Amino acid sequence: MREYLEVANDPILWVMCLPVVLIVGVQAIIFTKKAFEAGKTINLKREDGVKAFRIGAIAAIGPSLAVLVVMLGMMAVVGAPITWLRLSIIGSAPAELAGAAMGAQAMGVEFGSSQYDLTAFASSVWTMTLNGIGWLLVVALFADKLDIVKEKVTGGDAKLVGQIGTGAIIGASSFIVSGQIISKGNLVSTNLIAVLVATIVMMVMVKLSEKVKALKEWNLGIAMFVAMFVAALFK
Repeated sequence: MREYLEVANDPILWVMCLPVVLIVGVQAIIFTKKAFEAGKTINLKREDGVKAFRIGAIAAIGPSLAVLVVMLGMMAVVGAPITWLRLSIIGSAPAELAGAAMGAQAMGVEFGSSQYDLTAFASSVWTMTLNGIGWLLVVALFADKLDIVKEKVTGGDAKLVGQIGTGAIIGASSFIVSGQIISKGNLVSTNLIAVLVATIVMMVMVKLSEKVKALKEWNLGIAMFVAMFVAALFK
């Protein structure tokens, strides 16, 4: 074990990271309770709320597996406590990994290389932290003003709000996927294979779930898992 890892995995870091992770857990419980309470105001049955919650939980399995893979790699370099902390409050494994790598590069070393030392580790932690602060500030300062923007854009038309939201999700997802399809100049890549497999599996699952309703909530998770598995085999 390299010397800096003794610091990175020191028990005191676990103690320092624990309060933040606990706050995230408490927030999740509060948001869940608030969601069910809000359902009553629109006459949403509790059974439907539970069903929606279950669908969301199952759909989160696929993305969580991807985070888990990156988490294992990060733990080997920046230690378990910091990895646990960062992925608990941000959840974007690629963003955190990029931040850690940029922090190391700022010190003139490659992330995870033999030259990666305590100074580079500290730089990685600072870079990941500062990178996340911007997102938190935007939410804190502007989240309460989104209703004003929504009213001005849609004029209070609830149907238009749904259409704009759907379009935004499709646009954002397409932008992210299109940027990942071609990897390092290669037309055929594991990313492209994953996209094609996920598309095909999702189309099949949608058709199947029309006949077997119980499959519907598993569609996304299954499509993502199969795509990752096939892409790994191809690689």
